[in-house]
Parts: sequence; C-alpha cells; structure tokens
Amino acid sequence: MQTKIYLFLFLIISGFNLSAQEQKMTDAEIASFKQDVNVVAKKIKTLTTDFVQYKHLDFLSKDIETSGKMVFKEPALLQWQYKKPYNYSITFKNGKILINDEGKKSAVDIGNSKIFARINKLIVGSVSGNMFDDKEFAISYFKLKGQNLAKFIPKDATLKKYIKQIELTFDKEEATVVQVKLLESSEDYTRIVLKNKVINAKIDDSVFTN
Repeated sequence: MQTKIYLFLFLIISGFNLSAQEQKMTDAEIASFKQDVNVVAKKIKTLTTDFVQYKHLDFLSKDIETSGKMVFKEPALLQWQYKKPYNYSITFKNGKILINDEGKKSAVDIGNSKIFARINKLIVGSVSGNMFDDKEFAISYFKLKGQNLAKFIPKDATLKKYIKQIELTFDKEEATVVQVKLLESSEDYTRIVLKNKVINAKIDDSVFTN
C-alpha cells in the first residue's frame, strides 16, 4: 500500500530539461529571486490550475500522459484531480492522504510515516514555491530564458532512496512555479505542466472531500 502511494505521489511532480540553456545565478541574483518568490508565495491564499502530466519511463518510446486539475488552499489543503484517461484524486487534508480511485476510497495517516510527512511538505511547497529550506536540501539556482530554475537535492538519506533531485521552474515575471521535475534514482522522471492558473479565488473547504 505504501509503495503504491509513494509511486503515485512522485507521479504528480514534473518538469523538463533545459540544461543547455542554464546559467548559474550570482549570490545577488539568488537573493533577489528568493525574495520575489517568497513575497508572491505569501500572497497566495488559494490556487487552482489545470495540469498535464508526462511520465517518462526509459523502456517506453512515448511518455505516459495524464491530465486534470489541482486545487490548493492555505495552509495545507491540496487536491490533485486526474480526469484523463482515468478518474483518480488524491487529497491532503488534516494530516491525512485521501485517495479516490474510480470510486474506491482509502486513507493514509501522514503522521504515521516520516517519509509521507516529508512528501506532503514537498508537494505543498512545490505548489506555493516555498521550498527554500537549506536544512532539508542542497539547492542550486539557474537562469533560463524568461524563467528561473531551482534544483533541490534531498539531504535526508531515506528521502534520497525515492527522490534523486527536484527541479522547480518559475516564471520570471510572476515568480510562480510553472513546472516541477522529479528525477528518480533511475533514469526515469516525471514532469507536469501547470497552466490556466487562478490565484486567490474563493474555494470552499468542501472541495477537499474524498
């Protein structure tokens, strides 16, 4: 059960490779970038966005594509609703992970697992952009054309077994996350593209039911 949920959680993180265009930020640029992101993140009370997810497996010639909608409400209500090619939702609420798989419902208590708690923090942070915790990660920063890129390598040995590196790509003007990339311990990775964002619209708590 836990293995299945680990794999699913990793599937909701994504991004894309722009290494050929990357330029390292200076210390002054890093400070400015982090300040811009933190200012915007503090203003985000709610967020809804459509997403398209691509799962890259080395042995497949074509990425596995799924799509749906993500809903976030501070401080930590988060739901991913997969619509195509199947109906599947995962909700983070009140210290629990609630799963609805085509009507089959289940729940996991985050508090019973240190790794679940860390994953929950990662996912909420990747949505809000508030992940700049040097105690948890070794972080490097890069400039792209019209975007900024932050790469996170987990310091925790347990987390490293599942996550090799996380890459958050930010729109330079809006200072919000537009893509997140998860590199697994193998050469496989998952990427998600966020689009049609709506910030601070009213969202009722009833949305986050299973």
